[in-house]
Amino acid sequence: MIEGHGDDLYRYRNIKMNFSSNIYNGTDLSELDAFLCTQMAVIRSYPEPSAASLEQMITRECGISPDEVLVTSGAVDAIYLIAQAYRHEGTCCIVQPTFREYEDACHVFGYQEREDGALCWLCNPNNPTGDVLPTEDVLALAERHRLLIVDQSYEDYTMASLLQPVDVVGRDNIILLHSMTKRYAVPGLRLGYVTASAKIISRLREQYRPWAINALSLEAGKWLVAHDAVAIKDLPAYLAETQRLRYMLNEIEGIEAQQTQTNFFLCTIQQATAAALKEYLAQEHGILIRDASNFTGLTPHHFRIATQSPAENNALVAAIKSYELHSLN
Repeated sequence: MIEGHGDDLYRYRNIKMNFSSNIYNGTDLSELDAFLCTQMAVIRSYPEPSAASLEQMITRECGISPDEVLVTSGAVDAIYLIAQAYRHEGTCCIVQPTFREYEDACHVFGYQEREDGALCWLCNPNNPTGDVLPTEDVLALAERHRLLIVDQSYEDYTMASLLQPVDVVGRDNIILLHSMTKRYAVPGLRLGYVTASAKIISRLREQYRPWAINALSLEAGKWLVAHDAVAIKDLPAYLAETQRLRYMLNEIEGIEAQQTQTNFFLCTIQQATAAALKEYLAQEHGILIRDASNFTGLTPHHFRIATQSPAENNALVAAIKSYELHSLN
């Protein structure tokens, strides 16, 4: 696992506004909090070995069969599980720049990275760029590789058309990764799931560790699915706010905010490093951004922003403007 993931809030004190995580921060989770307070007795017993009850609920929601879904401890758990299950394939291809855990998981299990690698990893929508590859291009990519893994963790943060579980369960070379962490804005619970053909899911279950999902997370997951507790109530408005924030940042001399199809986007700063800007914003303004320099293919000048409330977005823009003035003095 690499150091330098987004949302390194634990490293700082007095952060008031967090732009470093791509997860929406405006979700009201008070009902979930209240429910979990009534479920504390479950921690006194072992949970289900394979989270079967949650998988049953997900299959009904997706319109697929129970043998076509596997619940994991977040999408990252699924990434390492897949790399382990297919380690004998030996080669991989990673569409860069993207989430570093694909590269790290392949390194752990001895893959060699090649353009024609047997396993191809695609993040769609892509972290950190916010790009979305059209479904016809995704399917074309699948034709060129033994196995295509499509990480759709941010599928609830875009209005672009994406593959659905029913689109891939009849194929033996596409895996979709889904993040309940992102969908419900509950990163601390570590919940995700894989949808794929029964053949693929069976292979993954051979490597699956028992009790991967703790009892409290399992109850939370079932409650969230049952209540359809989607984190973002008005996605079009949220994405419109993203474009407003991009426009304001692009008005700052020396800052470039790139196009996106989701709630986060890459920026570059010309006259300083992203690390220096991050520290200034954290220490002087209580604002946290994502230094994106450790993404393969990016530079020390890249940083990532995830849209927050309009007031917070205005504060970020003002703080970056003050940094530009500060750096000139």
